[in-house]
Amino acid sequence: MTRTLTIDIIIRAIDGIKRPDLDRWIENQWVRPDAAPTGYVFTEIDLARVRLIHELVHEFQVNEDTMPIVLGLLDQIYDLRRRLHQLGDAIGQTASPDIRAEMIARLTGGEAA
Repeated sequence: MTRTLTIDIIIRAIDGIKRPDLDRWIENQWVRPDAAPTGYVFTEIDLARVRLIHELVHEFQVNEDTMPIVLGLLDQIYDLRRRLHQLGDAIGQTASPDIRAEMIARLTGGEAA
């Protein structure tokens, strides 16, 4: 079961985050919590994204004009990683041991057995 988080929990969970910043990030759609009658509802993935944005702003000094580009590129990287894992799983489940060994050898620069 996925744990749902409120905006107050998010603010307490991340040292140094301020409510106006989080509100702005939601308004900019950098974070997309679900709306509920009692306020925003966040997931663990939302919490991780808020942490990432906070780190980008405060540790890497990414400004607000650049943030959509940085987040877009990071989203593409995460999606690519997910797809590569899916591809690896599909190959592992369907390819014969000989084909898997050949692929591993080619990917690692070694000779096939």
